[in-house]
Amino acid sequence: MLLITARCNVKPESVDDFLDLAQSMVQKSRNEGGNISYDLYADLNDSNGFTFVEAWADQKAIDLHNASEHFKHFVDSTGPLFAGPLDINLYRKMT
Repeated sequence: MLLITARCNVKPESVDDFLDLAQSMVQKSRNEGGNISYDLYADLNDSNGFTFVEAWADQKAIDLHNASEHFKHFVDSTGPLFAGPLDINLYRKMT
């Protein structure tokens, strides 16, 4: 199993638009083959900070997700909403 965290900082005026796009992204991603879980968390100390936490069966499932139309649409639509670069990390389950 592989785990991805993707932290983003959204412009204050763009939070509502981001959340609308994120809700659709989460729902569609949960229905993909190889997806174990896909959730969005709000930072309790930063009202503009959000982190996606995704669990995937393997790298092939991640590659298919990254090639999906809904992922491409999300990336294209949210880029202008971010206040800075994403912080993306990939982990492998050990136990």
